[in-house]
Amino acid sequence: MRPGRGVERGVEVMADGMMLEGTLAMPASGERPTGVVLFAHGSGSSRHSPRNRAVAAALRDGGLATLLIDLLTAAEEAEDERTRELRFDIGLLADRLLRAVEWLAVDDATRALPVGLFGASTGGGAALVAAARMPERIGAVVSRGGRPDLAGAALPAVRAPTLLIVGGSDDVVIQLNERAMRQMTAKVRLEIVPGATHLFAEPGALERVATLARDWFLRHLAAR
Repeated sequence: MRPGRGVERGVEVMADGMMLEGTLAMPASGERPTGVVLFAHGSGSSRHSPRNRAVAAALRDGGLATLLIDLLTAAEEAEDERTRELRFDIGLLADRLLRAVEWLAVDDATRALPVGLFGASTGGGAALVAAARMPERIGAVVSRGGRPDLAGAALPAVRAPTLLIVGGSDDVVIQLNERAMRQMTAKVRLEIVPGATHLFAEPGALERVATLARDWFLRHLAAR
């Protein structure tokens, strides 16, 4: 996947007394973005995730701004490597996402832009909880290989159009996504990428994810 050429800058977001580091990037074209997509990373991942960076580059090529942010500090990430608990603390991750959404609302480059959330793995559950808590601000959600079931009781409160993307060979996650869909009242669609496993490492799989996500965000954020 060809990397995007948008201008990037490092940003810092204060959340719960912690400083979270992120990377904000504008579309390569230099034109006003259709919206901004905030990435919620999954289990054991960070803003440096090559998969999310590749998807973010494709979104920028489509005219969207992106914010990739670490939802855990370096110390928390080290703790999570030992315990593997924080990555499943959906309430904490959703709170951190909401602080980032609030930051987008005051930054000069993004304050006027509708916001979408892209969640991967456990980040998919966190994105849906955040969308349920701030329905007036979140215009669309995309989950890649996500765990929307972890959003639990928040699922019926989600108002943002939601796209769930799952690999065709990721049988357990397909079932979890189907179960979550039945609890949602918002517009929701499940897209299964044939032959893809959980990380979408197969040739062409991640490109398909990026295309589906780009089209979903452009359609629904433009409507905002």
